[in-house]
Amino acid sequence: MIAVCGEAIVDLVPSGPTTYEMTPGGSPANTAVAIARLDVPVTMLARLSDDDIGRLLRDHLAHNGVDLSHAVAATEPSALAVVARDADGSASYRFLLDGAPDWQWTDGELGPLPEPVVALHTGSIALATSAAVERFLERSRDSCTISIDPNLRPSTLEHARNALPHWLQLADIVKASTDDIALLHPGQDAVQVVERWSDLGPAVVVVTAGAHGAYAAVAGEVLHVPAEPVQVVDTIGAGDTFSAGLLVGLHRAGLLGGRLSGLTPDQLRPALDLALRAAARTCSRAGADPPRADELSGRGTLESPATDEQP
Repeated sequence: MIAVCGEAIVDLVPSGPTTYEMTPGGSPANTAVAIARLDVPVTMLARLSDDDIGRLLRDHLAHNGVDLSHAVAATEPSALAVVARDADGSASYRFLLDGAPDWQWTDGELGPLPEPVVALHTGSIALATSAAVERFLERSRDSCTISIDPNLRPSTLEHARNALPHWLQLADIVKASTDDIALLHPGQDAVQVVERWSDLGPAVVVVTAGAHGAYAAVAGEVLHVPAEPVQVVDTIGAGDTFSAGLLVGLHRAGLLGGRLSGLTPDQLRPALDLALRAAARTCSRAGADPPRADELSGRGTLESPATDEQP
């Protein structure tokens, strides 16, 4: 089982010139749903309100097969994210977060993970705003693989810059986007940044580069895996789906559960391929709507995670 810790937020997605559609979202919640749709057991550590939005989020997660036995019943009002789409389908967000439950974690609410958990994934706003989540990662390192996706927002950038060295020491897997790299290291080459980050602790550092695919540093090498061509509708949830596909690929290969110190490029490549194809499918339709396992076929699938053929 994989555990995901972080926020579940409703996105207000434009549906017309003056109208919005309310859809479940939040980076960690999207990742949990994507893992579940790829047929890997996943539990979500979230603080879910009992208001109408919180009930929508709870129903969405449960309907998609996400275990909520470790979720907290919160009293604070749920958060919202207002989405804007650029002409190329890229999404930007304005968050309404005051008093929301997602960053009110206490150490007591983040107890020991159950033994079946082989990896713990977190990131985005919850990691950047909750010291309790960081402490939870520290306590969990002895029992599972740690995965972090910074998924930066302007409001969390200053904290992320200060916290990044610690995150790199805690994590076995770090996935970032070229947008994250540009915010943290303006004007610097993303691949060179990936190599530097990998020297600070993580066994795997991946940067996603949109239509250019993904670059990953592992075992002293940098891999490039090309993206699958796709007609982009929007990019909502694509990075979260990538994180899910990467974890699912490694899980299906039996590689999660520890520090990944012996991971090889040949073992990583199929998981990267699966992650990219899953993310491409998400980009091909509106909103955070990750694919199910039976929608993906070809190399790097759940049925053949070990192959390393070139495209």
